[in-house]
Amino acid sequence: MSFRPAPRRIEEYRFDRQPPREAAIPTARQNRNGLLLTLPLLAFIAVFFAAPIGAMLWRSVSNPLPASLMPRTAAALAGWDGATLPGETAFAAAVEDLRALPERQDAARLGAQLNFDYGGLNSLIRKTAREAAKLTPPYAESLPLLDRKWSDQAVWAALAVGTQALTAKNYLAALDMRYGADLGVVAAPEKERLYLMLFGRTAWVAGLVTALCLLLGYPLAYVLATAGPRTAGVLMILLLLPFWTSLLVRTTAWIALLQSQGVVNDLMVWLGLVSEEGRVQMVYNLTGTLVAMTQILMPFMVLPLYSVMKTIPPTYLRAASSMGARPLQGFARVYLPMTMPGVAAGALLVFILAVGYYITPALVGGPGGQLISNLIAYHMQQSLNWGLAAALGTILLGAVIALYLVFNKLAGADRLRFG
Repeated sequence: MSFRPAPRRIEEYRFDRQPPREAAIPTARQNRNGLLLTLPLLAFIAVFFAAPIGAMLWRSVSNPLPASLMPRTAAALAGWDGATLPGETAFAAAVEDLRALPERQDAARLGAQLNFDYGGLNSLIRKTAREAAKLTPPYAESLPLLDRKWSDQAVWAALAVGTQALTAKNYLAALDMRYGADLGVVAAPEKERLYLMLFGRTAWVAGLVTALCLLLGYPLAYVLATAGPRTAGVLMILLLLPFWTSLLVRTTAWIALLQSQGVVNDLMVWLGLVSEEGRVQMVYNLTGTLVAMTQILMPFMVLPLYSVMKTIPPTYLRAASSMGARPLQGFARVYLPMTMPGVAAGALLVFILAVGYYITPALVGGPGGQLISNLIAYHMQQSLNWGLAAALGTILLGAVIALYLVFNKLAGADRLRFG
């Protein structure tokens, strides 16, 4: 009697079975709980990121003080075309506004604010406010007798622009332009053109620092990715060691190293590279800014490169060599294209950080190494022209966002795969 195995069910031979059922779709309750977990982060971003940026944008176009202290003048000059001096209505409105100032110090505050638009308006406003009660109509004649500046059309143009509640004058000033005596947009005098030059210098310094970080950081990242565990650990500690030190301390240390009587110059004199009288000035200029910023921003280039290089198998280069490629050819055709995502990410990160750097250029840069961030701080802390500082910051923020969008468009993660 022969034994015949039982036939298998036909379902066991089917290859078009449905895959196992996936996990159940998250319920509305799970989605709600996930959203609640992100609320602290969203609140933090709204309070400490979105709100300050919104306040900066508003400050760049808002001009509340002159508009509130000289409302009649603002209304009288609203329809003025700037072709000739305004009429008696504008002169009378200015006198009435200055007479009606609530407190004595308001004239000083008003004059200081308007002085940003026209030099000399501070003293003119304060003088006229003191003598406004003595003036008699017609004011188009009595005001120029009090001070001949009132017959200057540029003064009235400055008042027309400066008493607007919302104005674009700060953005014009940030681009080295301003309103002329006829209320048209004109270029600022050549000796006052500063901001476009600083924007250009900031972009150039940030680009040069990025290039230096890439040039010096790429070999270091390669050694980190290919070295043994012990060597890589020591190198990683040395790379991250500056993060454990205050940025202010690191910047001050560079001053001690690079100054004329510093360690670097002493070493060059000892080696005979320079004479005692020919010590090199490497601080309080652009050289000091480049050296210090490159050292401080180096980890932000190395770490993205290292994270990409660590995932590249070393067998790829050996395979290229076995197929006849020279070492340099194999590196350029195989290894370098695969590291481009890390290069792009590190370059973008370093450039954006370098554009907004403030402490290092302020301490080691000197007049020749100042960047646009230093001028923003000057207007915030010393000149108190917060509107111009906000406009400069907004332009800088817009440039960084535009750079990121262009980078994301031309060199996004899906476009950085070279093969």
